[in-house]
This record gives sequence, structure tokens and C-alpha cells, in this order.
Amino acid sequence: MSTSTTPPLGRLGIWSLELRGPSKAEIHDAAAALDADGWRALWIAGANGPGIWHDADGLLSAAPRSTVAFGVMSIWSPDARVAAGEHQRLTDRHGRRLIAGLGVSNADAAASAGQEFGTPLSAMNRYLDELDGAPAPLGVGVGVGVGDRMLGALGPRMVALAGRRAAGIHPFLVTPESNAVNRDLLGPDGLIAPHQAVVLETDPSKAREIARRGIGMFIGFPSYQQNLRRLGFGDDDLVPGGSDRLIDATVAWGSLDDIRRRIGEHWDAGADHVALHVLTAHRGLPTAEWSELSALLD
Repeated sequence: MSTSTTPPLGRLGIWSLELRGPSKAEIHDAAAALDADGWRALWIAGANGPGIWHDADGLLSAAPRSTVAFGVMSIWSPDARVAAGEHQRLTDRHGRRLIAGLGVSNADAAASAGQEFGTPLSAMNRYLDELDGAPAPLGVGVGVGVGDRMLGALGPRMVALAGRRAAGIHPFLVTPESNAVNRDLLGPDGLIAPHQAVVLETDPSKAREIARRGIGMFIGFPSYQQNLRRLGFGDDDLVPGGSDRLIDATVAWGSLDDIRRRIGEHWDAGADHVALHVLTAHRGLPTAEWSELSALLD
């Protein structure tokens, strides 16, 4: 799949749970500041439910030079016809600046939507078929076309599917080394845009504590455990919260130069874009940390 028709992401982006929430004015101001600082990709985490389109609309308005991406949207909510129509509406309003990151979630999510899960590959193929078969809305776009979607792929078969039916992949909780394997599966043109958790803390104990609070729960999820085993981690690493070795491999912590080095490792291994997920010891929007990280855009 050629990436020439995909909305531009740039080399770095911001991935944030905090860019969704009740404080719309605060989120608007934060997105505008990120746009002004030079960030060209804003990733919405937890992109499920009917509110995602409103949230994406707000970010696209607040950050007029940025692409907004879902990281990732469950294929069980909304259904493909709704997704195609809403994506088209926002494209007509803001131009081609929205990428739908798609994930299979799990059997419980399928059941709650009244659908059969089957296998991850069959579920994703079915959803992509429904997207491609959705009635074409009137306007300048084509719903959620191949260039407007990425897959939250981890396993080799899902990565290969992304190479055939999407612009690329947005994997979560991975190491830089995974990019080289995925590049072989995707070929030279598919986008690789991994999630990278970041902690701006140089004390190892504090940094790992923040990291575990931020992403530790995901290490217990079967799909992530399976992929982490593919990446060389074992039972001693896949303990609640993750071993120090696992945390250090999947979370970039330390000084700004330490973060820069980890990003470089992703690029050197074949990534096109890195989505930075700031983890902190405090609640709320990490605006100070985002501002500090903007020095990496130079």
C-alpha cells in the first residue's frame, strides 16, 4: 500500500488519553498549543463510542495544521456504516486530516455489540469489507478509504493484512526491534507508527513506578502478552506490572536526550512515525512535558 495518499503524520506525534474528556475548553487550548509548537499528529487514545467523532471534530478545529488519528478505534463500536459516514463528514469539514486506527479489541467487546468475535483476522477482514462496501457519502472523500485507515496490528498475519488493506500499522506496547520484523511484512511503503510511552524522570525507581502505573495493566492482557513473548520476553518479565527489563524496553524514560535516543532506535529499525505517550506522576493534561518534548521536533 502506498502511503502517498495518506494524511501526513510527520515523524513524531502526541498520543494521549487526556485529549478526550469533559474539559473541552482546556483540551481545545492544549491542542492549539501542540499545533503551534509544531506537532503534526494528535492521537486520540480509547477512541470508542459515539463521542469519538465529536472529540475528533474538536481537535481538528483546534489544531488546523495537524492530522488527528484514532489509536485505536474498536471495530465493534461504531459499526462500519456509521464510521464511513462520520469520517466523510469530518473530511468534508476539515479536509483529509483524519486517520482511523482500527483494532479488534476482544470477544467481550464483540458480545456487548451483539456480534460474534470469531478470530481476530476474520473479524478485521469482515469490518474492512463492510467499510469498503458502505454507501459512498456525498462530498470530497470516500468514507474510510484504504489510505485513511491503519490497523492496531501486533501479530504477523494482522500486519500482513494491513499491508494489503490499510495504510499501515499502529502497534501498542512494542520495542524498536519490532519495527524491523514489521517492515519485512509490510514492505517498503506501509506506514509503521508505533506507540512509545515516555517518562521524563531520570530516577530509575520513580520512572519505573510511573511507567507501571501508566501501562502496567496492559501487560496482563493476553494479546499483548502473546506479542511480548514474540519479542523475546518470558514468564519472568510478564509479571504484574512487568519486570524492570520489560519496562525499560517498552518505556522510554530519563532525560530528553534519553528519549531522543529511543526515538532514533525506532526510526533506525524501520518506523516512519513514533507516537509519544507521556506518563506522569500527576493527573491532567501533561502540557509542561509536551512543551519540553517539542524540542525533539527540531
